[in-house]
Amino acid sequence: MRIVVVGNGMVGHHFVDQLIQENNADNNTQLDVVVLSAEPRLAYDRVHLSEYFSGKTADELALTTPEYYQENNIKFALNAKVININKLAKTVTTEAGEVFEYDKLVLSTGSYPFVPPIPGNDQPHCLVYRTIEDLENISASSAVSKVGVVVGGGLLGLEAANALKEAGLQTHVVEFAPQLMAVQVDNGGGRVLRSKIEDLGVQVHTQKATQSIETGETCRYKMCFADGEVLETDMILFSAGIRPQDTLAREFDIAIGERGGIVVNDQCLTSEADIYAIGECALWNNFIFGLVAPGYTMARAAASHIIGGDVTFQGADMSTKLKLMGVEVGSIGDAHARTAGALCYTYENQPLEVYKKIVVDAHQKKLLGAVLIGDTSDYDTLLQYALNDIELPEHPESLILPAGADAAPALGADALPDTATICSCHNVSKGDIIEAFDTGSCNLADIKSCTKASTGCGGCTALLKTVVDSELTKRGVEVKKDICEHFAYSRQEMFHLVKVAGIKTFDELLEKHGKGLGCEICKPVTASILASVWNDFVLKPDHVSLQDTNDTYLGNMQKDGTYSVVPRIAGGEITPEKLIVLGQVAKDYKLYTKITGGQRIDLFGARVEQLPAIWKTLIDAGFETGHAYAKSLRTVKSCVGSTWCRYGVQDSVGQAIELENRYKGLRAPHKIKFGVSGCTRECAEAQSKDIGIIATENGWNLYVCGNGGMKPRHGDLFATDLDTETLVKYIDRVLMFYVRTGDRLQRTSVWLENLEGGLEYLQQVVIEDSLGICEELEAQMQNVVDTYQCEWKTAIESEHSLKRFRQFVNSDKSDLNIVFVEEREQIRPATESEKEVFSQTQNSELKETELATELV
Repeated sequence: MRIVVVGNGMVGHHFVDQLIQENNADNNTQLDVVVLSAEPRLAYDRVHLSEYFSGKTADELALTTPEYYQENNIKFALNAKVININKLAKTVTTEAGEVFEYDKLVLSTGSYPFVPPIPGNDQPHCLVYRTIEDLENISASSAVSKVGVVVGGGLLGLEAANALKEAGLQTHVVEFAPQLMAVQVDNGGGRVLRSKIEDLGVQVHTQKATQSIETGETCRYKMCFADGEVLETDMILFSAGIRPQDTLAREFDIAIGERGGIVVNDQCLTSEADIYAIGECALWNNFIFGLVAPGYTMARAAASHIIGGDVTFQGADMSTKLKLMGVEVGSIGDAHARTAGALCYTYENQPLEVYKKIVVDAHQKKLLGAVLIGDTSDYDTLLQYALNDIELPEHPESLILPAGADAAPALGADALPDTATICSCHNVSKGDIIEAFDTGSCNLADIKSCTKASTGCGGCTALLKTVVDSELTKRGVEVKKDICEHFAYSRQEMFHLVKVAGIKTFDELLEKHGKGLGCEICKPVTASILASVWNDFVLKPDHVSLQDTNDTYLGNMQKDGTYSVVPRIAGGEITPEKLIVLGQVAKDYKLYTKITGGQRIDLFGARVEQLPAIWKTLIDAGFETGHAYAKSLRTVKSCVGSTWCRYGVQDSVGQAIELENRYKGLRAPHKIKFGVSGCTRECAEAQSKDIGIIATENGWNLYVCGNGGMKPRHGDLFATDLDTETLVKYIDRVLMFYVRTGDRLQRTSVWLENLEGGLEYLQQVVIEDSLGICEELEAQMQNVVDTYQCEWKTAIESEHSLKRFRQFVNSDKSDLNIVFVEEREQIRPATESEKEVFSQTQNSELKETELATELV
């Protein structure tokens, strides 16, 4: 069977994936699949397009590769826009003149951005936000612009605004409606959302109808509104909604809806028997679905019908949970209470800018809809109530009240029917998960691999784990939180044991609460806990055997067995004299030199026996260890702030230096990074850090629990306009609460996501002192500050510690396996082939020396 797929967006690719799985599952299925992509690349993730401006590349956004298609016998063509469908001959023709025959044709042409018919909308810096090529155009325009405006305040418009903000522009949003996200949230939610977006430095203009775009006076353009006001900008980004890309259907007599969209039935068949339409181009029951999850369901229905299955498309839930510029937004069902007899419960916390509303039926038994702004921790529970018609508790308002205020417990996995959808991206139900267990899956990783649950947007991760843990328990499998076989406790419980009992060594902890000899898991965990609680020197005889390699040698081991030398440069500020010392050390020891993204200078290639001498030189010059080897505070990145920058409103450098010097000795479950920006232009990238601080005219905005790494995450806005004393107090409390309760090797971002009650609960603990422990948290942090010691200074002053820094116990010789070659006027580790050449040369020289000795 010849299948031609026109379009290779997220939905088109998902359709192809379904066919691949069918081919792999049934060897009798003979499918000849051709994919025609109008774009110059294969499918990529449009949901996370804005991450392109925070460093994600086109390759990292890709959903597939040419190799994957080739391995599965999928033919494809790029830049292959289809311009003709011959329904009688069953062929399609591309713009390049290529003709492809089909038995089944699948149209997955998606949508296109709607650009309002405004005079002047076709000028060079008037752009749209849809493809990677659009992103490249936006990036190029941003490089020569200072101010950007997004036309459209819906979901896509706010995503586009985030892109402009990430690109460093002063950003405005212009919306025709009275509020932001008018489709998804109600008036109250729109008001709070606007406030939160404006707190982030984006100016919002609602009820604005743009009449023309003219030449500006202070900027490139001037937007003239119907009310007589104007707004000057250098760039205009249209994101005012989408329209179904139904041109082929219009031109070749395939039925379309009155307002556009290719009409399809439950099998996603069009008015033509062998032509299907899926995704945003398809109109089902007079409705266009603008989310990816319904498109995926359409793809499965079409694939099933083609291969003789019985899966159908019966509509889709349009509930959404997302983060817009770090602001949590959730919308479920009838968010506007339009159902006859509907009643509403509303909770609002104005200081924290949190808004929650649930819509229930007239009998207060069923959940019809919900709106969540600023805190979506209740989203999963509310969604299950709505989707599965679960009867509400006696007091429905308890579902949205904060923890401790008569709040209802989270809906347990056992309360969900087997038909409950756990992962909407891949349409995985609770029944599918149970079936996966029945067919051999044994753990969470197996379930993800088998069902693909939680491999899409990731929003169902917590719910999936709850269902899996519940099912394992039912099957008699103990769900443990033990850290390892030697301790039947979690890291948090071990922390409490150490602190409450005053335990100072691993041996004491093992004797009282563990068994066996310990392992590579519990030893480093204990080392971290002891350092956090008592702040002893990590290389003391009682502690040194617990450390991993990096902590043992107070440096990161590199791929060739050498170590890095990373002195602390607080806030990135350094004197010329210290720069000269670093250069001289690098020159004397022939080290590779690298300026890092964390505003430090790293020196690579130091042999273990060289480390003490190198560090003595650095410490004599006033440097301290940068803790680059430790699970602790690494850096506090800063911009130049109000001291030098014309946009700066606070002294970000001074603040960064004070914070780095305060927290430089703190050990934690994972490494910690700070960022301090002197204004909302965010040159220090503070929102991507564990602790992010952004200056305002009135003080400091504090963000918490962001990170880079394999799974980047923006920090959450924790508190605004803080004075320095309050800022430090809140950071003390947040970090020490994390140190106390975080799991082994758990980043702050994951910790917050797993913290019951999420951000709101953390704010209650830290700001409102709901647990009554803030004074204790501050005291413990102050103890860490007061007992700080530079570990390298202590090490080089200890004869016992210095004995560790030898390559061989019984020899002063260096390791001959460490070989460098010169590249770009610096050293780098030799490759294996280069080492072989070096070894042959050494052996040849050695033989010549031996021969000369014999002759003598």
